[in-house]
Amino acid sequence: MKILDGKACAHAVEAKIAHALSNTPLPPPALAFISVGTHPSSTIYLKRKQKKCQEVGILSVVREFPEHASEKDLIKEIHCLNQDPTIDGILIQQPLPSSLSALHLTSHIDPRKDVDGFHPLNMGKLLLGDTTGFMPCTPWGIITLLHHYGITTHEKHVVIVGRSNIVGKPLAALLVQKAPYGNATVTIAHTSTQSLADVCKSADILISAVGIPHLIKAPMVRPNSVVIDVGINRLPSGAIVGDVDFDTVSQISSYITPVPGGIGPMTIAMLLSNTLLSYQRKYAQ
Repeated sequence: MKILDGKACAHAVEAKIAHALSNTPLPPPALAFISVGTHPSSTIYLKRKQKKCQEVGILSVVREFPEHASEKDLIKEIHCLNQDPTIDGILIQQPLPSSLSALHLTSHIDPRKDVDGFHPLNMGKLLLGDTTGFMPCTPWGIITLLHHYGITTHEKHVVIVGRSNIVGKPLAALLVQKAPYGNATVTIAHTSTQSLADVCKSADILISAVGIPHLIKAPMVRPNSVVIDVGINRLPSGAIVGDVDFDTVSQISSYITPVPGGIGPMTIAMLLSNTLLSYQRKYAQ
């Protein structure tokens, strides 16, 4: 078993971004965060992203709104950021209060600044194989991590457990593309999948993104397969664990991601990478 070290891979990506920005005479890129309320995990994630922005040379701008903020006020702020030429990326920090729709708010972001990759236009481009959009950060981070370790998806059977708009669906769309990062046969499994264990065991590469602690156990995993754990779950004890029972699955897998330190750092690295891409495209026009 080998560990797929997301921290190390993310550091390599971030070093390239920092190098690119250190050699430019232009003003630095800026990433705007829209934060609503004071959800503890949201606050933690936001601070991590801001720290990474600072490390690579990207300015971070935070627009904070109270828990009861109206959709109208948020859309007004999004439109202002869309028109601001100094802003290269806009991100709506999640989770949002239940009264707000992330999908609806994201649709108001200028697709050229949608560095999270969730605007309907960018999602459509992804499905069509059009690389002029932005790749969603977590799926693209998974693919980048696999290729960093020389793990090909070509002609492999990939099983994704989870069908969210953030991970499962866009990741499947990427993996089936006729592209160096694709050419896989993809199965999407979920809570209504019959014989889930058998489906998972058929995978060359098994990816879990459902948010259920230790859902994936050793009997569900093919020996010597690659296991990617996207889940981040907090137990009553306070411990952070993934969807995969790491202690048992790591004994039979060829490669596995840890939690924490696996996909989380890659997601942030891809956000920074997309922001740099937006910045470069702006000055290339």
